[in-house]
Amino acid sequence: MTDINETINLMMKHTSVRNFTEEKIKDEDLEVILKAGQAASTWKNFQSYSIIIVKSQEQKDAIYQYQPQKSIKNAAVYLVFVGDLNRAEKAVKMHEGDFQPKGIESLLITATDAAVTGQNVLLAAESLGYGGVMVGLIRDQSAEISKVLDLPDYTYPLFGIALGRPARINKVKPRLPLEAIAFKEKYIEQTEQVISDFDEVQDEFAGSRRLNKWSERIVGQWGVPEITSSTENLKDKKLL
Repeated sequence: MTDINETINLMMKHTSVRNFTEEKIKDEDLEVILKAGQAASTWKNFQSYSIIIVKSQEQKDAIYQYQPQKSIKNAAVYLVFVGDLNRAEKAVKMHEGDFQPKGIESLLITATDAAVTGQNVLLAAESLGYGGVMVGLIRDQSAEISKVLDLPDYTYPLFGIALGRPARINKVKPRLPLEAIAFKEKYIEQTEQVISDFDEVQDEFAGSRRLNKWSERIVGQWGVPEITSSTENLKDKKLL
């Protein structure tokens, strides 16, 4: 049997933290956390992302105005991860090229670079005894958040991470069975039974805290037209 080492154990104990103490994150700790994030894989080493470090209550409140989640206001540090081709535009112009950032490929590159960096950041923070939660809902107010952060052309907000010292640690949420998401050699389409079974697992885990089923929350995401804020902001930022 494979031994579960310290790194794997940390990863498997991950749980979102939304309640923080008033303890600050040491500057030297934050620097290490961010450098660990930078060590993540990145497409051709382009590093097509940026991170906005929000510490002041004034700026946290400004973001909270558009995305009212208490983890944003109460976090010691709120990090906003930005898909960023602004540097790429300058590099192309420096070599007198024709900058062409529009398209799905550019969005996939920038989003993937930011996402794997964000995961590294969160794991690094957890290894130092901090906790946090990823906040993707800032995309629902993409244009407004862009203005608060002074995001220029060719950049767009992807998600935030609220970080701090945990005031409470929640239980680890169950995941789908491995065989439902990991297939040997070729894709294996799943039946509705997999969804029904996991609804039961989630119901047992959440108990009375959850009023709707896991599958019903999926309907709330993909059973309705998408929120257009990100699309409109991407067009405004010359990325679509």
